[in-house]
Amino acid sequence: MTLSIDFTNMIGPGVAESEWTGAGARFRRAHAAVAAARTRPGAALGWIDLPNDRALLEQTTRFAQRARGRFDDVVVLGIGGSALGPIALRTALRPSGWNSLTAEARGGMPRLQVLDNVDPETIAALLSRLALDRTLFIVTSKSGGTAETMAQFLIVRGRLVEALGEAKAREHVVFVTDPARGSLRPIAAAEGIAALDIPPNVGGRFSVLTPVGMLPAALIGVDVGALLAGAADMATRCESDDLSRNPAGTFAMLQWLADTRSGKHIHVLMPYSDPMRDFAAWFVQLWAESLGKVQPGGSSSVGPTPIAALGATDQHSQVQLFMEGPADKTVTFVAVAERATDLAIPRAYAEVPELAYLGGHTLGELIDIEQRATAGALARRGRPNMTITLDRVDPWHVGALIQLLETATAYAGDLYGIDAFNQPGVELGKQFAYAQLGRTDADPKAKQEWDSLPKADSRWKV
Repeated sequence: MTLSIDFTNMIGPGVAESEWTGAGARFRRAHAAVAAARTRPGAALGWIDLPNDRALLEQTTRFAQRARGRFDDVVVLGIGGSALGPIALRTALRPSGWNSLTAEARGGMPRLQVLDNVDPETIAALLSRLALDRTLFIVTSKSGGTAETMAQFLIVRGRLVEALGEAKAREHVVFVTDPARGSLRPIAAAEGIAALDIPPNVGGRFSVLTPVGMLPAALIGVDVGALLAGAADMATRCESDDLSRNPAGTFAMLQWLADTRSGKHIHVLMPYSDPMRDFAAWFVQLWAESLGKVQPGGSSSVGPTPIAALGATDQHSQVQLFMEGPADKTVTFVAVAERATDLAIPRAYAEVPELAYLGGHTLGELIDIEQRATAGALARRGRPNMTITLDRVDPWHVGALIQLLETATAYAGDLYGIDAFNQPGVELGKQFAYAQLGRTDADPKAKQEWDSLPKADSRWKV
């Protein structure tokens, strides 16, 4: 079992060879900075220790065992990392079309639904389809103050109480939240609702290896112990301050150099695997929310723009832009060495050149060749790219990839000179929303600032 990065096609068009050979000293400083930050009180780097947190794993597995056989549907109420992680794990580690399979085909495991927005059309439609007496709702909010998630919870609670009664309704809800702080803990204590922990030093987009991601995964039969084992292996590999031996350091340094030295401000993650398609969306949030920041003192704004793509699908849409559009991108392919399933392409129509050459190959062979061909074509045009290869898509390798990209994000934060673990850019919009909704503890200055904004001007409407 292994995970490797081939960055041959990054050297030259994305990162000058001289830049790369001289990057070791700068990486050692970033590595040391991340290590030092782990020792500071209040630092949000607890995710580094999650692979070896047996007590937190036991919380998850114990609850999942108690719930087994009781539910046909598990519904995650969350947004951002609370939703993207569970979706990515379901897509990667359960059979294709999991929610549309019969109970027998799912091995008696429940479907996993994720409500990641507050559009009433979606929520009403799902609630109308669910048998509430056979549904478990996971309410995921570290603070217990996430407006979208709390609105979902209040609606769901009302439906459950109406259908099942207040006492029974509590058996169909579990909170995933801070161990001590926030609004959900007192509710859990007062009403006897089960609650699992998000460690205080783990932020939302780094929380997939807490019960945020592990609980939904365990409930649908994913081997969460193997996920953590893969993450632990990658954490060990990333202990080295030798850039040539540290996969996360390699990824972070290549992307940072390509961005800041060569103007490659857009970073594409492009799995050539349908099971990994939602993993790219998880990466987009991780990279964007962590690295898009104003440097201390307001000196300048930094941060690459991440984009999700899917091979071979996006060869017929985005790759045209990657190949001939502005030369401002890196592309990271995710390749899979061994696929769980393959299909042989029959030989037929030997007289038709457009069909005859395909016979005798397999679909797995075709998609792998297309990935290599796309990487080669990009390189030929001077477009930098690298390939992360997983032996297979399974819990161990997915756990390793999660730990790699989270660790790379921490290193990149130091390279860019910003705090990768906060998100001040989203706070003003939250405060504006709180002010309009009448939240009593909303920042009064936000209400004043909102009221001072220019009103709609009929001159600028069509």
